[in-house]
Formats: sequence, structure tokens, C-alpha cells
Amino acid sequence: MKTEKRTEDDMAEDFYCSEITEEIWKRIEGKSYKPECTVPREHLRYIHVLHKDLDGVTHEGEMVCNAYIADMLIEIFRELYQAGYPIERMRLVDDYDADDERSMVDNNSSCFNYRRISYSDRISMHGLGLAVDINPLYNPYIKTVNGEQVIAPAVSEAYADRDKEFPYKITRDDLCCQLFLKNGFHWGGDRIDRKDYHHFAIFDQMFEEVQCGLEEDDCGHQH
Repeated sequence: MKTEKRTEDDMAEDFYCSEITEEIWKRIEGKSYKPECTVPREHLRYIHVLHKDLDGVTHEGEMVCNAYIADMLIEIFRELYQAGYPIERMRLVDDYDADDERSMVDNNSSCFNYRRISYSDRISMHGLGLAVDINPLYNPYIKTVNGEQVIAPAVSEAYADRDKEFPYKITRDDLCCQLFLKNGFHWGGDRIDRKDYHHFAIFDQMFEEVQCGLEEDDCGHQH
């Protein structure tokens, strides 16, 4: 936990990104970074930020993300921190053995985790480090599968009704959503076929640019 009064020098020290050091690598290898992961280690970044909880207490936060969005995330989280926007928890998903459900139940905000999209064989944008989940316990994923409503995390049924007011709720008009949208992300709450209220990912055309950077094949680019 950090003290509340931060100088500009303090802020520079507390909001930063780095390459994946050996120390961080030991934490993610075999967990979020699985053996079949297609993203080169050198394309990932570790970011360190500060965030405030609902009581206004400052905490240290950390994420692993794609280098493509690292600087954007640092600026977004800096603005959220300065505005006092509440984020309850921000730990590496590896602290939960890369179990997405466990991480969400703990209302943990996270980014990189090499995994597939729920009910799909496609790699999630989280698997590329290009999507961020914010306060997921209070902003669940909602989809109808075989005629039944599925909510993730499963304990978030009380927060599926978006007409209700409750802590950590994300709406399209709030600062968190607006900052991500301004930086080229899309919000899962805008989806028609499902709702993913905690989820922010880059637009498809940006995803294609990243794919071209990761793969020396038909894209015509080199990384």
C-alpha cells in the first residue's frame, strides 16, 4: 500500500513498464504463459501502476500485456488513479494459477492469459495480451447458450441487472469506459450477441496490425 500524497517523481516511479524479466518469467511460465503460447516473450510487457479502491486507499497494481498497448494502459491507469476511479484489485492472473474464474471472483483486474474464448476454439484477445478486464465480479460476462443464460463469474448473478446501482459498476459514460474507448479499445458491454461488461479490447483492424507484427507470413511485414 502506498501513501496518498504522490509527487511527480513518485508517479514516474510508480507508473512504468518493462520487458519480461527472469523474475516475472518465473511467475508466468506454465501458468498464463502456457507451453503452446504463440506470443513471443519479447512481445509482452510487465506494467506497474497505482490504483485506488472504493475507500480511496492507494494500492500497487501489476499486469502483463502486449507491448503494443503497454504505454496506452499506463496512461489510462494513471488518469484513473488521479481521478480516484475505484479498481479493487490488480494482480497477475498467475497468482490464481491462471484460473480466470478464480481471478474474476476475487474482482481482480487483469490482462494477459493465454486461453481460448469461452464456448469457442478461438484464442482470446487475452491470449495475445490485447484485452483488459476491469472489476469483473461486478461487471460480468453474460451470454445465452442453448437457451440458458450463462454468467461469468458464476457468482455475479446479482450484478447481471444493469439497471441496479452497486459499487465498481462500469457504464458506457463512466471515466474508465471513456478512456479505453478514446484509446482505440472497444467495450464488451456494447456487444449485441452477448455482454462482457468488464472487457476492453482493441479494434479488429488494430488486431490485424498486431498479428502482422507477430507473424512473418502473409502480412507482408517484419517484426
